[in-house]
Formats: sequence, structure tokens, C-alpha cells
Amino acid sequence: MKPSGEEPVLLAELKPGRPQRYDWKSSCETWSVAFSPDGAWFAWSQGHCVVKLIPWPLGEAELCKTSERKGRGGKAEARSRGAAKEKTLECGQIVWGLAFSAWPAAGAGETEPACAMALPCLILATGLNDGQIKVWEVQTGHLLFSLLGHQDVVRDLSFAPNGSLILVSASRDKTLRVWDLSRDGRQVQVLSGHVQWVYCCSISPDCSMLCSVAGEKSALLWSMRSYTLIRRLEGHQSSVVSCDFSPDSALLVTASYDACVIMWDPYTGEQLRTLRHVPLHSALDYSSEVHTSSLRSVCFSPEGLYLATVADDRLLRIWALELRSPVAFAPMTNGLCCMYFPHGGFIATGTRDGHVQFWTAPRVLSSLKHLCRKALRTFLTTYQVLALPIPRKLKEFLTYRTF
Repeated sequence: MKPSGEEPVLLAELKPGRPQRYDWKSSCETWSVAFSPDGAWFAWSQGHCVVKLIPWPLGEAELCKTSERKGRGGKAEARSRGAAKEKTLECGQIVWGLAFSAWPAAGAGETEPACAMALPCLILATGLNDGQIKVWEVQTGHLLFSLLGHQDVVRDLSFAPNGSLILVSASRDKTLRVWDLSRDGRQVQVLSGHVQWVYCCSISPDCSMLCSVAGEKSALLWSMRSYTLIRRLEGHQSSVVSCDFSPDSALLVTASYDACVIMWDPYTGEQLRTLRHVPLHSALDYSSEVHTSSLRSVCFSPEGLYLATVADDRLLRIWALELRSPVAFAPMTNGLCCMYFPHGGFIATGTRDGHVQFWTAPRVLSSLKHLCRKALRTFLTTYQVLALPIPRKLKEFLTYRTF
């Protein structure tokens, strides 16, 4: 794998397409962006209680030069693209968290499927300011569930990637809650252990673990089988605000206000690498004011070879897994969140002023070694790898110790 030295290029910047109806400024942020697992839809919490659902790929009107986009004001009106149309979800409360999941076709014994005609469909969960979680059918825009239980802002949401319709929510009420949408949205478990607001939650791709981070210096790792705490990950010097698992579940990254990303082995709790966000005063022409490097968001690329981070120093950074410094930068203002397109090649970022931006990302052809490692680690834990009768150097490679 050769890291690309090309800087991310801004492909499009979308802005709220209607005047703000509210006087306060604290509700205009794009706290979350999300792509559907199949890459067919993009969701954008564009502020002021509204979620925009956009069919992907973007049309020619959006994929244009940034200057032209800004000149038109970034209006994105509902339009047909084949069978898919843009939709606007009026959520009634400020939207903080977003998560997509596929809804399977109804089984023989199900008499009242949530989706129309008992066909498979796509759903979107929205975490709201009043503690509600509203779940919508994407194609129709119909509200399927209103999940009640949290006592404060639902900051983040994560669906189990295996299609089981298990949903985990993270809230400012300092708890995580587990919901089963296949059982009419029943609350399965309340996870308590944080003493500050919970900012982010992430379920591992193999659905065995859950990571949660709060306004604390540690991250909590939970079992998705027993819903019990596995361990605390200690290492950051300030609040941890974002987390993500690698596609093979073998790595976990956490991002903190201490300007560091720590890469962990979730099975052993070991710190494998620390990525420090050093200010780049000479790289970009900024004003004389000082910008901190407090991190806001981190995410893995779909093939597991890159990371993207958004920080308060006005930079989107892309990191290659085996390097300690970024391979690419892009200037962005007031970034809050980032997410890779499921098939790679693009990154979406959300900002404090309600905008969403789409950037090019390095495309890479994974080496055969990495593909084999990824396939093995999908079903082997670190301890299982270490128990294999294979050479030590191969064990180190399979457990990501060869940086």
C-alpha cells in the first residue's frame, strides 16, 4: 500500500437551503453526517431540527466548483433521481445523532412489519435534544418509532452492523441505552459507568464490542453479548470525544481534546500508537490568532488503511495507518464531524454553521498481506492469533504490532 500524497479536494459544499426560522444561533450546527451502509443515501443534520436525506451520488449541480456552489447559495431542492428523491425530515428538536440500518424483509410470522409491504427497506435513527430517538423509513419519510427513555440530549447512535436492528444510544444523561427495533423498539439494557456526558458510541463490525467515550480521560469498552463492562482504556490527558473501530474489529481509535488520537488493541487494552496533532503554522496562510488542536472526530476508512480526523485548528487530516504523521491535509473551518463513504474515495464533514462538505480521499489498492490480515482478524481475536503455531513476526503483523 502506497499512501497518496495528494491533498483532499473539496468537491461540494452544501448549505441549508432556506432562511433560518429561529433567533438563537446554538441550533444551526451539523453535529452528524451519515452514509447508508450501501452508499445509496446521505443524511445531514443541517441544524434547526431538520435532517436532509440526499440520494448518492450527488448530481452535477452539487459536484461543481466550490466558488460556483457558494455563488448559488448551496440550495438543494427536492428532485427525482430515478426512484429516489431528496427528503426533509422535520424532527421537532435539534438533531445530534444519526445512524442508518437496513431493515430486513418481514418473516413468515410477522403480521405487522414496520416497513410498507413487508419488503426490505432502509431506516434512519435520529437522536434529539429532548432525549427522544425517532426512527424513520428513508424511502417514504414515515416515522416508525419514537423511543423514550433518555433524560437529556441523545448525542450519538450506532446500529449493530449485522442487521439485527440492535441500536445503541449515547446521551448527556451519562448513560447508554440498548434498543431492539425488531421487538417494537424495546429497551434491552441501560449501561451506566460514565460520570460525564457521553459523546460518542461505536459498535465493532463483528458486533462483539461497544466503545463509548464521554467528557472523561478514559474510554469504556463493553461486551455486546452480556452488556457488561470489559475494561477502561486509560491514556488520554483530557476529555475523549470520538471513537471508531477498524473494519476488521482488530483496532480501536479514540480522539481527545488533548490533541491526540490513540490506537488501541481492544482485546488486550494495549496502546499501539499515538498520533499527535501538531499545529502547522507554515502549511496554511491563517490569521495571527492561535488555534488549538482539540479533536472533534475520528473515523476509519472502509479498507482500514487510513484515518480521518477533524480538529479545532481548522484542518481535516488524513493519516496512513503505519505512519505517525498525516499524509494529507485540507483547510476547513469549524469542523465538527467526519465520515468516510462506505466504498471509499470520499469523506463528508459537518461544520458549526450547518454546512456539509465532501472531500476526495486517497484511493488505495490493498496489498494481499493486508487483505489476508483483515480476513483473519474478522473472526480471530488477538489472543487467538497469539496462540497460533506461526512465526513471531507473522503474529506481530496480524496483531498490528509492526508499525
